[in-house]
Amino acid sequence: MEKKELAVFLRRRREALRPHDVGLVEGPRRRTQGLRREEVAQLAGMSTDYYARLEQQRAPQPSVQITTALARALRLTPDERDHLFALIGHNAPVRFQRSEHVSPALLRVLERLNDDTPAIVLTDMADTLAMNPIATALLGDQTRHTGLARSAYYRWFTDPTDRLVYPEEDHPRHSRTQAARLRAALTAGGSDPRAARIVAELTERSPEFVQVWELQEVAQRYGESKTILHPSLGRIDVDAQVLFTENRAQTLVVMTARPGTESQGKLELLSVIGHQQLTP
Repeated sequence: MEKKELAVFLRRRREALRPHDVGLVEGPRRRTQGLRREEVAQLAGMSTDYYARLEQQRAPQPSVQITTALARALRLTPDERDHLFALIGHNAPVRFQRSEHVSPALLRVLERLNDDTPAIVLTDMADTLAMNPIATALLGDQTRHTGLARSAYYRWFTDPTDRLVYPEEDHPRHSRTQAARLRAALTAGGSDPRAARIVAELTERSPEFVQVWELQEVAQRYGESKTILHPSLGRIDVDAQVLFTENRAQTLVVMTARPGTESQGKLELLSVIGHQQLTP
């Protein structure tokens, strides 16, 4: 049982909720940020004293039933729920076993996309398993990495060149996203030790990682709008849409530009030259 981590995680999640999120009335004189401890205890069906001791690192290990009740009371996502189970010391439901074999269903979709539509297949550890030619032209060959660096989570905090793909003003948002996705992967893959190794290595090497890791965010975030900086074509704005395998172990990320925009024209140019290097 990770008492310190658990206390911080519970407090962060409690402070992130408002009374109306859980069906409670928010009075005009309320000063507490988020829910009160007694409100969480009431929602979870436990004593306020016991919940307070959890946040104070003084409580004994909660049972599986209490852990489930806490997850429900705090409105945790499946990723956050699994992380809570791991912190308390219970086995979270194993969703999948990781595999280097690309999902045949995702691969079929990848092969049928238009030539001007970048797409990549990722594992939940952010290992790139497959890319179509235009994705390689846009992002570089992300399948070439070995060791811990196969994971984009690891590269983001250790390899400055990995950040050149995105504008500097977007880096803080990407850092939080990478940490939140890594935390989800930490508990989703069962006994696979690789995620824990990456966390330990990044804790030693990256103060920035330590800072965003302490936010205790847990999520698999993929679909979003983003700006990519190509070394020759410059700024390319894309919308990223995702398709998961049923067990969410692998993800197909498809990037498109809005019709009629300069970004769409740049993607069409990339589709013509394929993986060849452009010279400025």
